Amino acid sequence: MTVDNDIYQEIRPYNDNEISDAINRLINDQEFIDAILNHRFEHTASWLRTLMTPLVRVYLKYKWGKLKTVHDVQMEVKKYMTKALDTTTDGVTYSGLDKLDTNTSYLFVSNHRDIAMDPALVNYGLHMHKHKTVRIAIGDNLLKKPCATDLMKLNKSFIVKRSAKAPREMMKALGLLSSYIKHSLDTGNSIWIAQREGRAKDGNDMTDAAILKMFFMEGRKQKLSFADYVKSLKIVPVAVSYENDPCDTAKACELFEKETHGSYEKSEFEDIESIVQGIIGYKGRVHVSFGEVITQDVEGPDALAEEIDRQIHNIYKLYPVNLLAADQDDDGITDKVRSEFKAKLDSIPEGARTHLRAMYANPVRNGGKSN
Repeated sequence: MTVDNDIYQEIRPYNDNEISDAINRLINDQEFIDAILNHRFEHTASWLRTLMTPLVRVYLKYKWGKLKTVHDVQMEVKKYMTKALDTTTDGVTYSGLDKLDTNTSYLFVSNHRDIAMDPALVNYGLHMHKHKTVRIAIGDNLLKKPCATDLMKLNKSFIVKRSAKAPREMMKALGLLSSYIKHSLDTGNSIWIAQREGRAKDGNDMTDAAILKMFFMEGRKQKLSFADYVKSLKIVPVAVSYENDPCDTAKACELFEKETHGSYEKSEFEDIESIVQGIIGYKGRVHVSFGEVITQDVEGPDALAEEIDRQIHNIYKLYPVNLLAADQDDDGITDKVRSEFKAKLDSIPEGARTHLRAMYANPVRNGGKSN
């Protein structure tokens, strides 16, 4: 490891020489083992789950003991990913990757619908099309437990410190993040980052200009113009579209709660539950569209946000359910599509139904592509 890399140690993913120790920490972390047991054997008596703890540890040592490098970890993740996509989707398709160079590092700025699956799907497509996988930006609000941090940093995730509150601390954290993103790109590592903090629960994919200002902090330090620095980042907008969002009714109810009471209080494990539901829930067809590298002069964060939004909205793949929700006619809107959407609407409070409809209709209103 170089001295330069040390300044990023707190936020960067693990290097090859740190993999074994991180895996051992996970295997010996009781909270991690409990989480596995509670998920896989939720209907088993708690005393029996306790007895199973040593067996889980032995199994994990057998399965993961041979993983020594980041590549090893990602190949193990690929097995789980392939199985998950086979069992929870009706097929995953990709477009736009043929226009990207396998030897170039890109800054992928993506819409954000699912906490874990969005970057996982981007990574899967890149890997299957012979590109290097990305380093993934993840908020520290999802890393409240040491085992969660180990798990994410094993799989090329780096930490976005959203918990910093004091202005000076926040500026320092953002400056380091901006520097790390540029350092990664300059050393041959592509980046995935969401276009905004948190998921677009209303289906309205809009870029937060504050994230783009963060990108430029390192450029300002280097005394470069905004336009020139943006070109050096090789930004590629990405649109991930799910025919069925496994978390859609939960999102609609949350938005209704906020609308009704002015706020919404998450339960302690809600983010983890959303991650699990997003992975194991049925998604229907899934499409990931890669846009074009932004090479034109953009004179500021707002103009850059507009261009990212324009591309994401134009390349977003629409499904019949989107057109149904937007009250548009289409031959693909079958009786099955109508009955399934009605059943979903009927399963939630009446006030939440408007939000569910909007979630699927907004990509149509924003100009998505039906194909």
